[in-house]
Amino acid sequence: MRAEQPAIAAAMKPETRTKVLFVCLGNACRSPMAEAIASRLAGDIIEATSAGLTPLGRVEPLTAETLARNGYPSAELESKGLNLTAIKEADIIVNMSGRPKEFAFECSSKVEDWRVEDPYGADADNYQRIFERIERLVAELAGKLRNGTRTRTKSGNNVETEGANS
Repeated sequence: MRAEQPAIAAAMKPETRTKVLFVCLGNACRSPMAEAIASRLAGDIIEATSAGLTPLGRVEPLTAETLARNGYPSAELESKGLNLTAIKEADIIVNMSGRPKEFAFECSSKVEDWRVEDPYGADADNYQRIFERIERLVAELAGKLRNGTRTRTKSGNNVETEGANS
């Protein structure tokens, strides 16, 4: 039985990365970009996933092209729908759907709204501009998580400590 104890202890060890679920409408542009950016830029602190309120079923080619042009992999990205398991498992849900969190999510306490324009149907320059905005927002979130100004409470809710910028 002693041989099993280290395995049990390892399994019970708290997760060191914050589970962040990025959500947009179709999970074809913004949220897959955010997932790819967070995975590479902040993989040490963020475990990133993404989903869509009404998934398109594919990642838009300009999303993949924009990510590749900026040095981010996209081969593993897929368009998937939002489900209850993903919501429950997330520590933070980043809502880029354009719908207020109170209307898009039943429990909005761990949701933060990011105002990010939907590039769907736009040209490559717009995709690049949206990419740069998302990259900045992900970097800001990662910075807050790293320096402790964005933390999880025991209930799983997220709070920003004093002095943190929204």
